[in-house]
Amino acid sequence: MDNQIIKEKVWSYKDEMLDRLEKLISIQSEMSAPTADAPFGEKPLLALTTALEMLEKDGFETKNVDNYAGYAQMGEGEELIGVVGHLDVVPAKKSDGWDTDPYTLVEKDGVLYGRGVADDKGAVVASMIAMKVIKDLGIDVNKRVRLIMGTNEENGSRCLEHYVEKEGHVDYGFTPDGDFPAIHGEKGIMQGKYVSKTSKIIDICGGTVANAVPGKVSAKVVSGSYSAEKLDAFFKENDIKYTLECKDDCDVIEVMGVAAHASTPDLGVNAISYLVVGLKEAGMQDEFVDFYCTHFGLELNGAMIGADLSDEYGNLTLNCGVISMKDGMVEGTVDIRFPVTLTTDKVLAAMEGHLEDSNGKITFDTLVNPLFFAPDSPLVSSLYEAYVEVTGDTENKPMVIGGGTYAKEINNTIAFGCAFPGYDYRIHNTNEWVKVDELLLQAEIYVHGILKLLAI
Repeated sequence: MDNQIIKEKVWSYKDEMLDRLEKLISIQSEMSAPTADAPFGEKPLLALTTALEMLEKDGFETKNVDNYAGYAQMGEGEELIGVVGHLDVVPAKKSDGWDTDPYTLVEKDGVLYGRGVADDKGAVVASMIAMKVIKDLGIDVNKRVRLIMGTNEENGSRCLEHYVEKEGHVDYGFTPDGDFPAIHGEKGIMQGKYVSKTSKIIDICGGTVANAVPGKVSAKVVSGSYSAEKLDAFFKENDIKYTLECKDDCDVIEVMGVAAHASTPDLGVNAISYLVVGLKEAGMQDEFVDFYCTHFGLELNGAMIGADLSDEYGNLTLNCGVISMKDGMVEGTVDIRFPVTLTTDKVLAAMEGHLEDSNGKITFDTLVNPLFFAPDSPLVSSLYEAYVEVTGDTENKPMVIGGGTYAKEINNTIAFGCAFPGYDYRIHNTNEWVKVDELLLQAEIYVHGILKLLAI
């Protein structure tokens, strides 16, 4: 199939692509309380049914898998190619610092803004267009091709787990929820929590989800339990924005950081860490503050708990994403991404003896080993060739990332797109964005990617 014909056909769907994305962005598909029919809340289910309706109108065979996930399918044959995206999003509200309403698609100078335009509704819509183009051009589809859409990727991927249980794995697949040119390895993931054994902090609340660097935290502390002058000096030295309100019975401190994905904590500024370390530097005597500062502090590599580990593909990273107070105890989340050549057992062994003291305790309840495909494997090389064929970019190579994608949940799958090299799309952050032209380029690459997998 001539590359120019594919390009022209993809770009002819520009208006339809934007219309579909506008409808999906308007659905606030954050996870919420489950109901009998909606395992992850009403809005993620609405996003799923809306997307399935779009694809059914396109003439694809569709199926809703128990309101957990759904798919649209074309082609015939025993082998199955999967394109696996998600329709749920991390929380967002304008008061977080958005310039626009996060659930209204806004275009400014060819750039789209809204929660999900990059992660991952934009990529799902680009995948829809890719499917339509292949169908419209009458290309021989000698394998079944499914666009699989989940609704719980941001909070554990139970949607895809349920899908696999009901529908099985794929023979070849990609999830457009990572980076171009291709991701051949994903770090292992360990998630859990820390709990204080006692604290004099009156209340504390910050962060939105475990897999994001917290951009804001607020705490109530006893007046006079720290030096306001030293706290101010610490924040100014580290260029941290904060407010301090002195009330009759307590002081309320709010710290503003910079949100980022937990897999790249160096791109953010952890508001929780700077607040707690700031209180320590300001002379506050508190058991939880001591625990946090001796186990996490401002470090991002797990060194304080014995987990300063690395390999040729990258270093271990650690993020404390959410903090709250319950029954007088402070608790919060811990998210670790560890190198692809290690295992959860090896990381746990390295941390032995470092996870508990008289002031607090760290435990892990989610343990996921790394994902790794050789760069020259048929799956990786085929998708990489598709990327190069469309973009001409041979400088960037398949990579290993710290993010965890759907690829860990379904066999024979890697992350392929949707982020282009060199850009920060502010995923999990305020003012998430993507260029209109890039969405169309994504769709073009996905057409070629599917064709390459059909040829294996």
